[in-house]
Amino acid sequence: MEDAIKTLGEWVRDARRIVFFGGAGVSTESGIPDFRSTDGLYHQQWRYPPETILSHTFYESNPEEFFRFYRAKLLAPDAKPNAAHRKLAQWEREGKLTAIVTQNIDGLHQAAGSHAVYELHGSVHRNYCQRCGKFHDFSFLLHSEGVPRCQCGGVVKPDVVLYEEGLDAQVLNGAVNAIAQADLLIIGGTSLNVYPAAGLIRYYRGDRLVLINKSAVAMDLSASLVITDPIGEVLDQL
Repeated sequence: MEDAIKTLGEWVRDARRIVFFGGAGVSTESGIPDFRSTDGLYHQQWRYPPETILSHTFYESNPEEFFRFYRAKLLAPDAKPNAAHRKLAQWEREGKLTAIVTQNIDGLHQAAGSHAVYELHGSVHRNYCQRCGKFHDFSFLLHSEGVPRCQCGGVVKPDVVLYEEGLDAQVLNGAVNAIAQADLLIIGGTSLNVYPAAGLIRYYRGDRLVLINKSAVAMDLSASLVITDPIGEVLDQL
C-alpha cells in the first residue's frame, strides 16, 4: 500500500486537472450507510427492498412508506465531512481539482468547502413543491411528518433522482465535459454498479485512472492504480 500511496501522491502533484468520481463509500466514514456493504441498507429489514422504495413508482403509489424510509435512512443531520471530503476541497482551493462528480445526495462535499460539484443523483438539501414549485430546505423535510406538504397543499418532493427517473441533462453534460478534460481521474468509494452514472468514466481520455475502493470491482482491470482501502484513510496520507 505504501508504494501505491507514493505513486498516487506523485500523480496528484503532477496533475493540473484532477476530477474525482465518487460514490457511497466516500460518505460511509461520515456515518452514512451505503446500500451494498455487509451492514448496508440492503441487509436491513424493511417491508420492501430499498431499490423498490426509492423508485418513482413506489413514491407515487405509497408516499407514506417512501417518506418514512427517506427520513430514517437518507437524512443524516449529524453527518460531517471526513478526510476525503476535506482533501478534495483542499485540492480545489489549490487549483488542482476541477470537478467532483458524485453519486451521493448528502451535500458533504459542499459542506467541506467544494464548489465544483456535479450531483448526479440530486441532493437532500433541495426539495420542491410539486404544485407551486416553492423551495423547501433540509430542515423542512427532516421535521415534517407523514407526506410533507407545502403551504399551498402540494406534496414536497426531494430533489433526488429516484429509480426509473432520468438524470438531469445539464448536470450530466457538465460531468461528462469535466471527465473528458481531466488529466487524472480518481474513482473512489463506488462499486460502479449504478448506471448510467458509472458509464460516465468511459469519457476519460487520460492514462492515469485511479480506483480507490474497499473491495475490488470490475473496473480494476482497466485502472492504472488500484487501492483497496477506505478512501478517507488514503487521501488523508497525501
